[in-house]
Amino acid sequence: MLLTCFLFLVSAGAIYFACEYFVNGVEWFGRKLNLGSTTTGTVLAAFGTALPESAVTFVAVIFGKSPEARDIGVGAALGGPLVLATVAYAVVGFALYAGRKRLKRPDTRIRVDNRRLARDQSWFLAIFVVKVGLGLVAFSWKPWLGVLFLLSYAFYVWREMRDDISGPDDEVLEPLTFRPNDANPGMNWVILQTGLALVVIAIASRTFVWQLEALGEFFHLSPHLVALVLSPVATELPETVNALIWVRQGKERLALANISGAMMIQATIPSSLALFATPWLFDTPLIVAGVITAVAVVALWAMFRRGAVEARWLMPIGGLYGVFALFVGWYFGAR
Repeated sequence: MLLTCFLFLVSAGAIYFACEYFVNGVEWFGRKLNLGSTTTGTVLAAFGTALPESAVTFVAVIFGKSPEARDIGVGAALGGPLVLATVAYAVVGFALYAGRKRLKRPDTRIRVDNRRLARDQSWFLAIFVVKVGLGLVAFSWKPWLGVLFLLSYAFYVWREMRDDISGPDDEVLEPLTFRPNDANPGMNWVILQTGLALVVIAIASRTFVWQLEALGEFFHLSPHLVALVLSPVATELPETVNALIWVRQGKERLALANISGAMMIQATIPSSLALFATPWLFDTPLIVAGVITAVAVVALWAMFRRGAVEARWLMPIGGLYGVFALFVGWYFGAR
């Protein structure tokens, strides 16, 4: 048990420090590619940090030898967007509100491209509704629809790149951590730092999840509670930590773009893998997870569509994840 607690804390610390290197490296990577903050967050950062979660789904649905193992992949494909749409946005709101004095902000308004984020939420919601709807019906050619999810993500990336016509932002980048005295580090150094950080994030994230599962067994928590409530939070920890670091630096545009892009990945790539290899049929907890995610996304869409979002408005959205946790605890406790 002591070893489990030790590895739990060490892996959590490793994720945070690796994310510090990653966010610094990916900003430079985006600058080298002449990309703006929004595209850097939605495409580069999101794709990098979503790789560990997608790997979990891939291993579970492709190599899982039992229906229970494959169900883990399906749960991961649905649990990821729920965590991002609730907990991650709430963390951004809380961090920005708490750090408003340190950032010397006259108000707590979130400085982002509201129109673009509202469009991302509507695009995600359209895909997500189809994704959940497919989990309610059964037909023979359902696996082929996984291709459409992959094409949807490809179209999303193309659209993000097309709309990024302004080039890199004017904000000053912090020196590359691997080359602190170099005003213009080479691309090789940028790739090396970003790649190594991703490797550490992936290993530490897997270790963190394993220790969390071990702690669940030690405290006799329901396996369903761990799989549906705790594990998704753990697997989405890199995105949440990235957002926290960027908000601390006053770069909420990157933070929210990272979350938005990760949500799009979670809505498409893991879902396509699960569609290829499983019946993709939802039980009651997964249906409830889908409904709560949709409610959170509609709320976010309404906020960003309005055009002016205060940090404190995002904080209550995290409570929706608490509602889901209470439901899962009640559902499996009553059976």
